[in-house]
Amino acid sequence: MPKLTKHEATSPKWDSQISLMAWLATCVSVLSFLFYFQRDEILLYGDAIAHINIARRVLDSKTPGLLQLGTVWLPLPHLLMIPFLISMKMWRTGAGGSIPSMAAYVFGVVGIFRLTRSALSAEAATYRVASLAAWFAAAIYAANPNLIYMQSTAMGESVYLAFFIWAVAYFTDAVRGDAKALTKSALCLAGACLTRYDGWFLAAAMVGVAMLEAFRSGSWFQRLSVDGGGIRPNKSQRIQGGTGQKGKQGVSTVRTQLIKFVLVAAAAPALWLAYNGIVYRNPLEFENGPYSAKAIERRTQSAGNPGHPGSGSLAVSELYFLKAAQNNVAEKLWLQRGWILLLLVGVIAGLILWRHQIVGTLTLWPLLFLLVPVPFYGLSVAYGGVPIFIPQWWPFTHYNARYGLQLLPAFSIGLAVLLYAIFRSIRETRLRVASALALVAFVVASYTSIWRSGPISLREAQVNMRTRHQLERELAVWLEHLPGNTTVLMYLGDHVGAVQQSGIPLSRTINEGNHRVWKQPTDPEGLWERALANPSQYADYVLAFEGDPVWKAVHDLKLQEIVDIHVSGQARAVLYRAR
Repeated sequence: MPKLTKHEATSPKWDSQISLMAWLATCVSVLSFLFYFQRDEILLYGDAIAHINIARRVLDSKTPGLLQLGTVWLPLPHLLMIPFLISMKMWRTGAGGSIPSMAAYVFGVVGIFRLTRSALSAEAATYRVASLAAWFAAAIYAANPNLIYMQSTAMGESVYLAFFIWAVAYFTDAVRGDAKALTKSALCLAGACLTRYDGWFLAAAMVGVAMLEAFRSGSWFQRLSVDGGGIRPNKSQRIQGGTGQKGKQGVSTVRTQLIKFVLVAAAAPALWLAYNGIVYRNPLEFENGPYSAKAIERRTQSAGNPGHPGSGSLAVSELYFLKAAQNNVAEKLWLQRGWILLLLVGVIAGLILWRHQIVGTLTLWPLLFLLVPVPFYGLSVAYGGVPIFIPQWWPFTHYNARYGLQLLPAFSIGLAVLLYAIFRSIRETRLRVASALALVAFVVASYTSIWRSGPISLREAQVNMRTRHQLERELAVWLEHLPGNTTVLMYLGDHVGAVQQSGIPLSRTINEGNHRVWKQPTDPEGLWERALANPSQYADYVLAFEGDPVWKAVHDLKLQEIVDIHVSGQARAVLYRAR
């Protein structure tokens, strides 16, 4: 059977499918954002509020600059938000922080479609089936209720997933013979590495595989070509190892592309390590510093609380991650188990199709990169201090259950490959159609069960942030009534949402970000430290939360108390007049 020609791969019909997919995804994104915005649910996550205000304080601070980006969270999502948070209204409502997530959702949907289509369309005869499977994969991804909610917030899940998907998509293009796609894949990997630490593990896996393939005899690297360059070794040149002039040019070009791939992919982690080393005097500050996951876990355990489930046990941590992934695609137990079973069947079907070349030269093995979240989160939970709590298992609550969304691309394309295998291997039309409809019905039933009970990512935010939002709303009422151009001394880390809701510019606060972090262990000349030592000299008002650095600094100063707020489950908050 003939392979798809370049003309067929770039025909208007293909372009029109991508355009239609992008428009549909945009409509879903905007409508869902408006739905959750109207219900005041886009700022339920404390992390979403923190992301927005980290981005805002780069420009709005007494000490503005890129050092306000901090260390634990990677910088790219915050940098993407900055242009949309300059507006006071976009900042206060949180809408500015949602825009990058929404755009990434659209790119992710298109990426799933393109990746599936590219991997499955090896021949002109399989064009329609590959296209159908691609639509199915994109629909599973785009219609996921948890992703639809998360993309309406300032959280980074949809941004990372978009980079993740496109990195694999371009890598697949490289395997199919486009050397320039390696550079595009590397750029996406760099974006992923600057968005979530998942990207570091993904980059290591893809770079490792690419380097192994480059030195393996008869690998796909020997078939790479450069668009427009016309460099493709012929069969005899490949057999001889590219000894001809064109063969040598091809090998040289491929080596250049490989080196570029490795360097670009490694640049982002190297940049972040250098930033931490220069600014914090510790290249691994994000990993073992006072705000890292490991440090938070140590403080939790020192307070007498048990470690999180899966700590020190890779097997248990994998179970918790896989359960979280199931919770993100279905609510009922039998449906959840069905997703894992169908994913395994899809993986096996894909391996069989690829290994035995049943339908030409399929490019399916790069899809295995979509399973990288499984080992990454297993290791992170077991040895990285990252907890995942799910309501069905101890401690029977919600925390980081949204991490299960990282397996959504694998679920989407796994079921699409299974659909493709059904159409290619079953000759009886009725049986083929019945099997396909059963797959569609399974996905519809799963997502319907989620909508009935509510997405677990939304419930997670509601459960964990209810009392915190209550406290911040009460504080915001008092802060709104403070005289203009006054300065407030407060620790922003836990309750920056109160300042955001009140509309007080961050430049009117003195906070923990107003000091020189490279001065270790403290900066006595920093604005933050000087204000703590003498609040009345630097601030008009002081907002202290029981136990925080401001509370400890002013507790015995007998400042005039304006209001004392108690909310169950939250630290006591006291607003003082400093002068």
